[in-house]
Amino acid sequence: MDWLLLTVQQFVSTDTLIALTVLSLLFFVGTLIAIPFILVRLPPNYFDIRVPRPWMEDHHPMLRLAGHIVKNVVGTIFLFAGFLMLFLPGQGILTMLIGISMLDFPGKRKVEAKLIGQPTVLSAINAMRRKFEKPPLILAPDL
Repeated sequence: MDWLLLTVQQFVSTDTLIALTVLSLLFFVGTLIAIPFILVRLPPNYFDIRVPRPWMEDHHPMLRLAGHIVKNVVGTIFLFAGFLMLFLPGQGILTMLIGISMLDFPGKRKVEAKLIGQPTVLSAINAMRRKFEKPPLILAPDL
């Protein structure tokens, strides 16, 4: 095991390894708090592609534009952090799903429905929602 650490230290400094470890722990604890907080507060039909999802529809256009920019930046951060959590401690898939749901791109709703529709993901989310006495998520039937 020492040879592995020595090999890694040839390419990455000890300070960088410590910083990555601290960031990994922060991401892990942060996702343990943020993911249930977000997923429990979603309406049950949030991932149903048959239901429209307007966002900031009644706000001034400049405020709506600023909101979309902030939402996409935060979504990109969640997506990147989720990708990192595939290799580091944390809930990578769920974090990536939250990031994708915050981003705006064509076909996003179908991608979300496909990810949420995975039996393990859906059962994990619905178990979390059940724990907080929230109804399970509703998905559109396969068309």
